Amino acid sequence: MIPAAWAHLPFFTRDWPGIEARLAADPGPVFPPRHRIFAALDACAPAAARVVILGQDPYHTAGKADGLAFSIPAEFPGRLDSLGNIFKELEDDLGVRRGDTDLGDWARQGVLLLNTALSVPEGRPGAHGRIGWDRLVAEVLAELDRAPRAFLLWGGPAQKVAARHLRRAHHLRIETAHPSPLSAHRGFFGSRPFSRVNGWLEARGDSAVAWV
Repeated sequence: MIPAAWAHLPFFTRDWPGIEARLAADPGPVFPPRHRIFAALDACAPAAARVVILGQDPYHTAGKADGLAFSIPAEFPGRLDSLGNIFKELEDDLGVRRGDTDLGDWARQGVLLLNTALSVPEGRPGAHGRIGWDRLVAEVLAELDRAPRAFLLWGGPAQKVAARHLRRAHHLRIETAHPSPLSAHRGFFGSRPFSRVNGWLEARGDSAVAWV
């Protein structure tokens, strides 16, 4: 279950056993499913990560969280909420319309879709924000700080974490409101993150991300 490419991080021997026990003892459902908790890290090794999208915590509705920040399984029948707003901004920014809610293709292109907490109890957003996930995120960001990367920091929690753990000035940082329906109008819409990331990558001689 521990993602092989990140297994060297001290978190996995020092902190994960205690968090795992706590999750196992929770009397109610916890999302994403246990085998998908580290899906973002499994999908994107440190050397492959070119872009980091940092969110808050997983969706707290059954069947919606798949372990990749903002991603939703294709068969989910409910509202898209934050992801729907991401798709609206993508269309406004690049003129492309995306229908696939599973963002695994972004991860395969080197986009690390990470939340600041990797689990959430059903119906209780933010409830696992202080059980130790911050130590993992700190170590991940310290690892990624070594080389230039593009960071999309959506929401206050993501921005605070990045301010503490990204020390170098060689990154592209795009900080906006969270794409949630409650806050997207406060600066997420109109931020054009997708074209700005691609422009930065191409200026460095790297390939653009196929966001569609």
